[in-house]
Amino acid sequence: MLRGRVARVLLALTLAAGLASAAAADERAQGWAYDAANELMSPFCPGRTLDACTSPQAATLRAWLIVQEAAGRSREEVEAELLARYGDEILARPRAEGMGLAAWGVPIAVFLAGGGFVALYLRRQTREAHARARSTPLTPELERLVDEELRR
Repeated sequence: MLRGRVARVLLALTLAAGLASAAAADERAQGWAYDAANELMSPFCPGRTLDACTSPQAATLRAWLIVQEAAGRSREEVEAELLARYGDEILARPRAEGMGLAAWGVPIAVFLAGGGFVALYLRRQTREAHARARSTPLTPELERLVDEELRR
């Protein structure tokens, strides 16, 4: 009974290891064409990556990417050709130059300015709270209780 369970567990672990190595080999077999399809925007389905677009033209473009990779072209060459054909709209991320630089820099600047404003506001509020606490006189009863505690 125990041997049967151990054998089943070992068999299951062996199968799982085999499936994992097959998946890893399949992932290595996929080159830059599959990555590019996930990282480029589709010119046929606005707001979707080329991989997520369901149009027949997108399927043709994905197949074209695979053929270009198989032909030995570099990813940079193919992306340059796609940029020439479709423009900057095919890029999922803006370039870090020109207006693309503003697309990266403006949100960062706004975030930092907002953080600075919040920090200054909180600093001012805590200073005012401390000033009010120091300027509030103690009642005679509270003063007597504090004195008793200090004597102990």
